[in-house]
Amino acid sequence: MVKLTKIYTRTGDKGDTGLGDGSRVAKHDLRVEAFGTVDEANAAIGLAQLYAEGELHEVLATVQNDLFDVGADLCTPEQEAPKHPPLRVTAAQVECLEQRIDDWNAALATLRSFILPGGTPLAAHLHMARTVARRAERVVTALMAEQPVNPEVLRYLNRLSDLLFVAARQANDDGATDVLWVPGANR
Repeated sequence: MVKLTKIYTRTGDKGDTGLGDGSRVAKHDLRVEAFGTVDEANAAIGLAQLYAEGELHEVLATVQNDLFDVGADLCTPEQEAPKHPPLRVTAAQVECLEQRIDDWNAALATLRSFILPGGTPLAAHLHMARTVARRAERVVTALMAEQPVNPEVLRYLNRLSDLLFVAARQANDDGATDVLWVPGANR
């Protein structure tokens, strides 16, 4: 467990930061960009959660905790036989998102157009969180092209953006008040 008695450490004052395995990298390192973008997605979900109630509020709280797992996974590079086994995202966490997506999507109006990110304040915040989750996914794929990364991290982020999309539709009266794209409407 983490115990923080002092918030600033001055260890990053020269532009580097520590990873979960104790190594240090530049703050602009792709791995840092990956877990930093996951943290940004988590903050966006926290904003959406301000408008959520009931089951959605609980699911978003679970996701926020999971995103700390994702960040912990990303900040600890893969290595053979580590001295202390790192926290890794699991297939079960991905499957929980899939089950929730399936359950919620079953009650939604059928899509007949692409959806513009908006509608209710909750839906708009969920769409914002979705786009940040998609960016985190893109950064993780770039990192995976250079270094080994737990593939469940990518699967989790991919399902998360889908979950946030479905949740946004749910927040728009189960899709009835989605803001639909009208191709070429303003030509």
